[in-house]
Amino acid sequence: MTGKKIKILFVIDSLGGGGTERSLAELLPFLIQAGFTPIIACFYHREGVESEVIRQGIDVRFLKSKGLFTWARQLRQLIKGERPDIVHTMLADANLAGRLAAMGSPAVVISSLVNTPYLPVRLKDPRINVLKFRLVQLIDTLTSHLLTTHFHAVSQAAKDAAVSSLRLPPERITVVERGRDPNRLGLPSAERRSQARQRLQLAEQDEVIVNVGSHEYQKGQKYLLEAFAAISSVHPRLILLVAGRQGNLTSELENFKHQLGLNGQVRFLGHRQDVAEILAAADLFVFPSLYEGLPGAVLEAMALGLPIVASNIPPVREIVEENRNAVLVAPASASELTKAIMSLLADHDKAFAYGRHSRKIFETHFTLQQSAARMIALYRRIAAVDKVD
Repeated sequence: MTGKKIKILFVIDSLGGGGTERSLAELLPFLIQAGFTPIIACFYHREGVESEVIRQGIDVRFLKSKGLFTWARQLRQLIKGERPDIVHTMLADANLAGRLAAMGSPAVVISSLVNTPYLPVRLKDPRINVLKFRLVQLIDTLTSHLLTTHFHAVSQAAKDAAVSSLRLPPERITVVERGRDPNRLGLPSAERRSQARQRLQLAEQDEVIVNVGSHEYQKGQKYLLEAFAAISSVHPRLILLVAGRQGNLTSELENFKHQLGLNGQVRFLGHRQDVAEILAAADLFVFPSLYEGLPGAVLEAMALGLPIVASNIPPVREIVEENRNAVLVAPASASELTKAIMSLLADHDKAFAYGRHSRKIFETHFTLQQSAARMIALYRRIAAVDKVD
């Protein structure tokens, strides 16, 4: 590359355990190796990849106080002092604060589109305040058009949603799918499966379903519990492990589990750092989300060689191959989930073949190395710095 070193200020709500945070943490070593200087500005301390990033020696700044305009003011001072070439914002609060802070600076502003937050399905969530929802959408639209240079979408679905809901020109959005580190996740094997089950106090004869996701409306876990209740009477050794942080639906899901009489068969594991080992113990990965940007949990399940049952939504269709490694079902349909799960539990040869193909898709399209190379190319392009072989 040229002698110019590109400095990127990443603005993100926290370095918690979500897919966006994990993707950033795994991208950083590649950026440093390519000659970039990353700085991260966070609003909150949160369990997840924070300690991992700090151990890498990355310059991480935690902003003081709270509130959009307070954050924007502190970020403006940081931008003035550090003079980054690129300000890259991620997640809702960070997008708004980062865009406002960079206003008038020479930095190029890029925002990641990591979800599809304005789809009509969101309005079915009883917790949504429609007036606030539309106000946030309006502010996002205005700051996207006026204060943002370019956009990174984690999937074509995320790009299409932004073009529709934010009225963004497609040429201002570059799709770079997330990748996952095959070295961190490791390889599936019978020995690893056995060891993982021992650690989780599972028997070899148990049939284990895993879901990964926070306890939120978006993740559709209520429908999975309903389907599990219907299946467990036929499969008495069936176990469901749900790994993901607590959220707005934690109490509701716990109560629903009790009502269905599933206390001994369904385990809410909370936030876990060992998701790969939980996946290694599984027979099947089920992902009933109602909407997503790009489901990193599905990528990790594929890396661990698991057959997939998932909602038939655009970002899932982008990464799986229906009827080759995944069975796709209508979102919010417990009956279709039940049918799909039972079909794979009943056909071990088919489930095994699906799992092998999952690993092949991951290795071919979704490794971290591939994703990082494309992100580096995007940064160089938008910073107008040419790559020299």
